[in-house]
Amino acid sequence: MVNKPLLSVVICTYNRDNYLQQCLDHLAQQTALVELFEILVIDNRSADRTRQVCDEFRDSHPEIQFNYCLEQHQGLSHCRNRGIEESNSELISYIDDDALADTDYVSNLITYFQHFPEVDAIGGKVTPIYQSGAPPWMSKYLLPLVAALDMGLSSKPFKGRKFPIGANMAFRRNVLLEIGAFSTDLGRVGSYLGSGEEKDMFYRMKKQQKRVDYVPSVHVFHSIPNERLEIDYIKKMAQGIGKSEAIRTRQGSLWIGLGKWIEEFFKIGATAILA
Repeated sequence: MVNKPLLSVVICTYNRDNYLQQCLDHLAQQTALVELFEILVIDNRSADRTRQVCDEFRDSHPEIQFNYCLEQHQGLSHCRNRGIEESNSELISYIDDDALADTDYVSNLITYFQHFPEVDAIGGKVTPIYQSGAPPWMSKYLLPLVAALDMGLSSKPFKGRKFPIGANMAFRRNVLLEIGAFSTDLGRVGSYLGSGEEKDMFYRMKKQQKRVDYVPSVHVFHSIPNERLEIDYIKKMAQGIGKSEAIRTRQGSLWIGLGKWIEEFFKIGATAILA
């Protein structure tokens, strides 16, 4: 009989079999004992070799607790919620299908939650790996474009309006059940670059005084292809973020909506200064 793992690593994927293969290969190289974690791949009706990649991984790594699930409802939030349902662990981490986990990712994640029982969720360090090197126009102010996160060498709570990046975040399962699922009105759906489901989740957690920490030792490397740095992609992403923020703020109070308008005016001013 297989022991119940301490951690479920959830990978939500859609038509990115080449990235998924690399993601799984890195998780297979973890220094943590294999009985401590399981890997869950939530496939959002991919039309490529995603299922074959998973079958081949399972066959080549029988020692790893691995499960493949097909999520019929299109959308990243549906997949993340399915990961909660399928998880067999008290800790749930989410890693993007194009992210590569450091070899100590699992062990450092479990250790931190065990040493700090008051911590409800964590966000790890996310380092971009550019296909053709970082573009000359990239600055620390634009790193959110490539979902990068580096808040220094020491662990600390996320303060104010800061929150983890979806490519590398982890929760206590009981907290997710208490707070509620990821909003299926937000997030990516197919090729539509929506967002906001992570922000919504962490804002709800902060509202209920849940503790969310930044932990740099829980580290992943995020693959950034050239097309992600092209103007057309950035425009699509900006449009998706704008639509998602409109939905998210409409779900809140009048003060949330007013605060968002004020925030956008400040962003316009900051953009002009940077330009």
